Amino acid sequence: MASDPPRAGRRVRRIGLFGGSFDPVHQAHRELAEAALAQLGLDELRWIPVGQAWQKTRQMAPATHRAAMVGLAIGDNPAFVLERCEIERDGPSYTLDTVAELQRRDGQRHPGEPADWFLVIGQDQLANFATWHGWRDLLGRVALAVAGRAGDAVQMPVALAEAGARVVPLAMMPMTVSSTELRTRLAAGEPASSLAPRMVAPAVAGYIERHGLYHPHPPNTEQERI
Repeated sequence: MASDPPRAGRRVRRIGLFGGSFDPVHQAHRELAEAALAQLGLDELRWIPVGQAWQKTRQMAPATHRAAMVGLAIGDNPAFVLERCEIERDGPSYTLDTVAELQRRDGQRHPGEPADWFLVIGQDQLANFATWHGWRDLLGRVALAVAGRAGDAVQMPVALAEAGARVVPLAMMPMTVSSTELRTRLAAGEPASSLAPRMVAPAVAGYIERHGLYHPHPPNTEQERI
Protein backbone atom coordinates (compact mmCIF):
# COMPACT_ATOMS: atom_id res chain seq x y z
CA MET A 1 0.00 0.00 0.00
CA ALA A 2 1.34 3.42 -0.83
CA SER A 3 2.39 5.44 2.21
CA ASP A 4 4.22 8.61 3.13
CA PRO A 5 8.01 8.29 3.30
CA PRO A 6 9.06 7.10 6.77
CA ARG A 7 10.52 9.69 9.07
CA ALA A 8 14.23 9.55 9.78
CA GLY A 9 15.03 6.79 12.22
CA ARG A 10 11.62 5.13 11.92
CA ARG A 11 11.89 1.46 11.12
CA VAL A 12 9.63 0.08 8.40
CA ARG A 13 7.97 -3.15 9.46
CA ARG A 14 8.02 -6.03 6.98
CA ILE A 15 4.93 -8.23 6.83
CA GLY A 16 4.48 -11.37 4.74
CA LEU A 17 1.18 -12.91 3.65
CA PHE A 18 1.00 -16.62 2.83
CA GLY A 19 -2.37 -17.84 1.61
CA GLY A 20 -3.46 -21.28 0.52
CA SER A 21 -5.99 -24.04 0.95
CA PHE A 22 -3.61 -25.89 3.32
CA ASP A 23 -5.61 -29.04 2.68
CA PRO A 24 -3.72 -30.28 4.61
CA VAL A 25 -0.81 -28.07 5.65
CA HIS A 26 2.50 -29.92 5.24
CA GLN A 27 6.21 -29.59 5.80
CA ALA A 28 6.91 -27.99 2.41
CA HIS A 29 4.56 -25.16 3.39
CA ARG A 30 6.57 -24.74 6.55
CA GLU A 31 9.88 -24.77 4.65
CA LEU A 32 8.62 -22.09 2.27
CA ALA A 33 7.42 -19.97 5.17
CA GLU A 34 10.77 -20.28 6.96
CA ALA A 35 12.58 -19.28 3.75
CA ALA A 36 10.35 -16.23 3.32
CA LEU A 37 10.86 -15.20 6.92
CA ALA A 38 14.65 -15.38 6.61
CA GLN A 39 15.22 -14.16 3.06
CA LEU A 40 12.78 -11.24 3.24
CA GLY A 41 13.73 -10.23 6.77
CA LEU A 42 10.09 -10.36 7.83
CA ASP A 43 8.85 -9.29 11.23
CA GLU A 44 5.92 -11.66 10.83
CA LEU A 45 4.35 -13.99 8.31
CA ARG A 46 0.60 -14.32 8.32
CA TRP A 47 -0.82 -17.67 7.23
CA ILE A 48 -4.22 -17.27 5.57
CA PRO A 49 -6.30 -20.43 5.00
CA VAL A 50 -8.64 -19.80 2.10
CA GLY A 51 -12.36 -19.78 2.74
CA GLN A 52 -14.33 -20.27 -0.48
CA ALA A 53 -11.64 -20.38 -3.16
CA TRP A 54 -13.00 -18.87 -6.36
CA GLN A 55 -10.52 -20.75 -8.59
CA LYS A 56 -10.91 -24.21 -7.01
CA THR A 57 -13.63 -26.65 -8.01
CA ARG A 58 -12.86 -29.64 -5.76
CA GLN A 59 -14.38 -30.03 -2.32
CA MET A 60 -11.97 -29.08 0.45
CA ALA A 61 -11.91 -30.17 4.07
CA PRO A 62 -13.97 -27.85 6.29
CA ALA A 63 -12.26 -24.52 6.85
CA THR A 64 -12.33 -24.93 10.64
CA HIS A 65 -10.27 -28.11 10.33
CA ARG A 66 -7.80 -26.60 7.87
CA ALA A 67 -7.27 -23.55 10.08
CA ALA A 68 -6.83 -25.73 13.16
CA MET A 69 -4.14 -27.76 11.39
CA VAL A 70 -2.30 -24.60 10.36
CA GLY A 71 -2.38 -23.44 13.97
CA LEU A 72 -0.79 -26.71 15.07
CA ALA A 73 1.85 -26.53 12.34
CA ILE A 74 3.03 -23.01 13.16
CA GLY A 75 2.46 -22.65 16.89
CA ASP A 76 6.13 -23.01 17.82
CA ASN A 77 7.23 -19.89 15.90
CA PRO A 78 6.08 -16.54 17.32
CA ALA A 79 6.73 -14.83 13.96
CA PHE A 80 3.99 -16.95 12.37
CA VAL A 81 0.41 -15.71 12.74
CA LEU A 82 -2.80 -17.52 11.81
CA GLU A 83 -5.30 -15.23 10.06
CA ARG A 84 -8.93 -16.40 9.94
CA CYS A 85 -10.33 -13.49 7.93
CA GLU A 86 -11.06 -15.51 4.78
CA ILE A 87 -12.74 -18.44 6.52
CA GLU A 88 -14.92 -16.01 8.49
CA ARG A 89 -15.97 -14.07 5.38
CA ASP A 90 -19.00 -15.03 3.31
CA GLY A 91 -18.64 -15.51 -0.43
CA PRO A 92 -15.57 -16.12 -2.60
CA SER A 93 -12.14 -15.35 -1.15
CA TYR A 94 -10.38 -12.72 -3.24
CA THR A 95 -6.80 -11.90 -2.30
CA LEU A 96 -7.33 -8.20 -2.97
CA ASP A 97 -10.15 -8.03 -0.42
CA THR A 98 -8.06 -9.90 2.13
CA VAL A 99 -5.01 -7.68 1.71
CA ALA A 100 -7.11 -4.52 1.88
CA GLU A 101 -8.77 -5.74 5.08
CA LEU A 102 -5.50 -6.72 6.74
CA GLN A 103 -3.82 -3.44 5.81
CA ARG A 104 -6.79 -1.48 7.14
CA ARG A 105 -6.65 -3.37 10.45
CA ASP A 106 -2.89 -2.93 10.66
CA GLY A 107 -3.20 0.80 10.10
CA GLN A 108 -5.68 1.02 12.96
CA ARG A 109 -3.44 -0.97 15.31
CA HIS A 110 -0.24 0.83 14.29
CA PRO A 111 -1.24 4.37 13.25
CA GLY A 112 1.54 6.24 11.52
CA GLU A 113 3.83 3.21 11.44
CA PRO A 114 4.89 2.31 7.88
CA ALA A 115 5.01 -1.28 6.66
CA ASP A 116 6.14 -3.13 3.55
CA TRP A 117 3.88 -6.00 2.53
CA PHE A 118 4.94 -9.13 0.67
CA LEU A 119 2.63 -11.73 -0.86
CA VAL A 120 4.30 -15.15 -0.93
CA ILE A 121 3.36 -17.14 -4.05
CA GLY A 122 4.75 -19.81 -6.32
CA GLN A 123 5.93 -19.54 -9.92
CA ASP A 124 2.69 -21.15 -11.13
CA GLN A 125 0.65 -18.50 -9.33
CA LEU A 126 2.83 -15.77 -10.80
CA ALA A 127 2.17 -17.15 -14.29
CA ASN A 128 -1.61 -16.71 -13.94
CA PHE A 129 -1.56 -13.69 -11.64
CA ALA A 130 -3.10 -11.46 -14.33
CA THR A 131 -6.28 -13.59 -14.10
CA TRP A 132 -6.77 -12.74 -10.42
CA HIS A 133 -9.58 -10.46 -9.32
CA GLY A 134 -8.31 -6.86 -9.09
CA TRP A 135 -4.72 -7.89 -9.78
CA ARG A 136 -3.56 -4.42 -10.80
CA ASP A 137 -4.86 -2.92 -7.56
CA LEU A 138 -3.22 -5.76 -5.66
CA LEU A 139 0.16 -4.93 -7.21
CA GLY A 140 -0.18 -1.45 -5.76
CA ARG A 141 -0.46 -2.90 -2.28
CA VAL A 142 2.14 -5.69 -2.13
CA ALA A 143 5.41 -6.92 -3.54
CA LEU A 144 5.34 -10.48 -4.87
CA ALA A 145 7.74 -12.88 -3.19
CA VAL A 146 8.01 -15.73 -5.68
CA ALA A 147 9.32 -19.12 -4.64
CA GLY A 148 11.50 -20.90 -7.15
CA ARG A 149 14.39 -23.31 -7.31
CA ALA A 150 17.68 -21.87 -6.11
CA GLY A 151 19.55 -20.41 -9.08
CA ASP A 152 16.50 -20.25 -11.36
CA ALA A 153 15.41 -16.83 -12.58
CA VAL A 154 11.82 -15.74 -11.96
CA GLN A 155 9.80 -15.91 -15.19
CA MET A 156 8.02 -12.56 -15.17
CA PRO A 157 4.81 -12.44 -17.25
CA VAL A 158 4.74 -9.53 -19.70
CA ALA A 159 1.51 -8.13 -18.27
CA LEU A 160 3.00 -7.91 -14.78
CA ALA A 161 6.22 -6.34 -16.02
CA GLU A 162 4.25 -3.71 -17.90
CA ALA A 163 2.18 -3.05 -14.78
CA GLY A 164 5.33 -2.40 -12.75
CA ALA A 165 5.05 -5.42 -10.46
CA ARG A 166 7.62 -5.56 -7.68
CA VAL A 167 8.94 -9.12 -7.60
CA VAL A 168 11.38 -10.60 -5.10
CA PRO A 169 12.70 -14.14 -5.73
CA LEU A 170 12.73 -16.71 -2.92
CA ALA A 171 15.37 -19.41 -3.33
CA MET A 172 13.97 -22.83 -2.41
CA MET A 173 14.99 -26.43 -2.65
CA PRO A 174 12.54 -28.46 -4.78
CA MET A 175 9.46 -29.40 -2.79
CA THR A 176 9.14 -33.12 -2.18
CA VAL A 177 5.62 -33.19 -0.75
CA SER A 178 2.24 -31.87 -1.84
CA SER A 179 -1.23 -31.73 -0.35
CA THR A 180 -2.51 -33.77 -3.31
CA GLU A 181 -0.09 -36.59 -2.53
CA LEU A 182 -1.05 -36.52 1.13
CA ARG A 183 -4.77 -36.68 0.38
CA THR A 184 -4.22 -39.55 -2.05
CA ARG A 185 -2.21 -41.59 0.44
CA LEU A 186 -4.62 -40.93 3.27
CA ALA A 187 -7.62 -41.79 1.09
CA ALA A 188 -5.90 -45.11 0.31
CA GLY A 189 -5.92 -45.88 4.02
CA GLU A 190 -2.37 -44.96 4.96
CA PRO A 191 -2.27 -43.73 8.57
CA ALA A 192 -1.33 -40.10 8.99
CA SER A 193 1.14 -41.04 11.72
CA SER A 194 3.26 -42.84 9.11
CA LEU A 195 3.68 -39.54 7.22
CA ALA A 196 5.13 -37.66 10.20
CA PRO A 197 7.45 -35.92 10.63
CA ARG A 198 8.82 -36.02 7.07
CA MET A 199 5.63 -34.91 5.32
CA VAL A 200 3.45 -33.42 8.05
CA ALA A 201 4.08 -32.20 11.57
CA PRO A 202 3.29 -34.85 14.20
CA ALA A 203 0.62 -32.60 15.73
CA VAL A 204 -1.07 -32.27 12.34
CA ALA A 205 -0.92 -36.03 11.78
CA GLY A 206 -2.55 -36.58 15.15
CA TYR A 207 -5.29 -34.10 14.31
CA ILE A 208 -5.98 -35.79 10.97
CA GLU A 209 -6.32 -39.17 12.67
CA ARG A 210 -8.50 -37.88 15.53
CA HIS A 211 -10.95 -36.28 13.13
CA GLY A 212 -10.80 -38.90 10.38
CA LEU A 213 -9.88 -36.35 7.72
CA TYR A 214 -9.17 -37.54 4.17
CA HIS A 215 -9.76 -41.18 5.09
CA PRO A 216 -12.17 -43.37 3.10
CA HIS A 217 -14.10 -44.37 6.25
CA PRO A 218 -13.93 -41.54 8.79
CA PRO A 219 -15.03 -42.26 12.36
CA ASN A 220 -18.40 -41.09 13.63
CA THR A 221 -17.78 -37.48 14.61
CA GLU A 222 -21.39 -36.31 14.69
CA GLN A 223 -21.04 -35.12 18.30
CA GLU A 224 -17.50 -33.86 17.85
CA ARG A 225 -16.66 -30.20 18.33
CA ILE A 226 -13.46 -28.49 17.28
